[in-house]
Amino acid sequence: MDISADLAQIAEEIKGYARESGLDFFETIFEIVDYRQMNEIASLGGFPTRYPHWQFGMEYEYMQKSYTYGLHKIYEMVINNDPCYAYLFDGNHLVDQKLVIAHVFAHCDFFKNNLFFANTNRKMVDEMANHAARVTRYAERFGHDTVENFLDRCLSVDNLIDIHSLSIRRRPTERPSVLAEEQPFKPTPTRFESLKAYLDPFINPPEVLRAEQERQEQEARDQERHFPAKPEQDVLQFLIEHAPLANWQRDILSMVREEAYYFAPQAQTKIMNEGWATFWHSRIMTEKALTDAELIDFADHHSSTVHALPNQLNPYKLGVELFRDIEERWNRGQFGKEYDECEDLDARRRWDRQLGLGLAKIFEVRRIYNDINFIDAFLTPEFCRKHQLFVYAYNERNNEYEISDREFKSVKEQILTQLTNYGNPFIFVEEGNYQNRGELLLRHQHEGMDLRTDHARDVLENLSTIWTRPVHLSTVVDGKPKLLSFVEGGYQEKEL
Repeated sequence: MDISADLAQIAEEIKGYARESGLDFFETIFEIVDYRQMNEIASLGGFPTRYPHWQFGMEYEYMQKSYTYGLHKIYEMVINNDPCYAYLFDGNHLVDQKLVIAHVFAHCDFFKNNLFFANTNRKMVDEMANHAARVTRYAERFGHDTVENFLDRCLSVDNLIDIHSLSIRRRPTERPSVLAEEQPFKPTPTRFESLKAYLDPFINPPEVLRAEQERQEQEARDQERHFPAKPEQDVLQFLIEHAPLANWQRDILSMVREEAYYFAPQAQTKIMNEGWATFWHSRIMTEKALTDAELIDFADHHSSTVHALPNQLNPYKLGVELFRDIEERWNRGQFGKEYDECEDLDARRRWDRQLGLGLAKIFEVRRIYNDINFIDAFLTPEFCRKHQLFVYAYNERNNEYEISDREFKSVKEQILTQLTNYGNPFIFVEEGNYQNRGELLLRHQHEGMDLRTDHARDVLENLSTIWTRPVHLSTVVDGKPKLLSFVEGGYQEKEL
């Protein structure tokens, strides 16, 4: 439902404040929805339309019950699209509506200008509706259960993409699958030039040329049997190109992959995105948009947004405080070789070159960083001490979380570990014709943390259904190299 005229006027006013602050965003369309509609949109990943699947219904039921019992409340939803669509909850107080409208404009600015969103589909609302129509047609043609079961398999492996690729790759198949009909290869052996024709049999003996041609043919056959040429992290792309799928199955897997790449930058920039939106909604509200009567309500609601529990990482809190810290440091000149080499703590606290570079710096950071290099570059020991960031561990004796480490290095390593590949293991396609039997071999890049074998078993089963042949995964379990497999007889583990 369209917003009221009064709310539209407020949105236009805040839009002007956002533009004056330097924010640059796509046209933003606001709609107001009730809590059922908001929960439905949230369960669909923020979109008004998605393909039919039971997981969306399950998510909706969870959100409905959570809202009913007062465990959560969604104030707004915004979609990375051109134009941006933002949904406001009709139960918000007026001060909340003003806050979330300012919050939305900052999100839209981040979507438009951050490097990691540069190649996302800016017409994803239309694309999601298109996906929904295609899946529905397949369900009508091939059977609802058949399509849903295959979609289940695809969604269980939708994180097996290369999130470090700045954009989704759409390329034609580079080579035919080994499961397809092989094309004969006729190499031409290298010949040495002879000045006289009668010398050619001596310079290029026929038996040597035949042996060279046989060697080249054998090399080509070996190369054809062993692919990819180098490990491939985009497992979904590999399956699309090489798995023996029906056309409708390949199309569904392509949809799942495309949506996974669309959502990947949002997972990669959660702290920055929420921190940026919180930074600007607090500045716009306190400096321009608030009335005197709204100040207390704003402070109460804003504080609940940035409230941090001792053993949890609040992306709103960490993000906004880091942006504020960067602005202050670059205004005061607290960076560079001279500052870094200063060991006098009192001098570092009083350091102020009055450079006034803070605003320009945070806009630069917003443009080129993601969460990992944001934390790596700008988290400092002073920041951790000021905001009391520690490493927590669960104490089984006391049945509660306790501080286990106060060292800056440990705090930073734990945060970066949680963010790397957004907590997922690194999995690569190592061989598409393992042991020359058309089986799939994956490799887990072990980073010091073992895989959960129960999760690995389910993923391997789903991959074997898509690949239609056994699938193997080389990894390390309890310090020992192991091969996890899902073959015709079921799940197996073997030490290597």
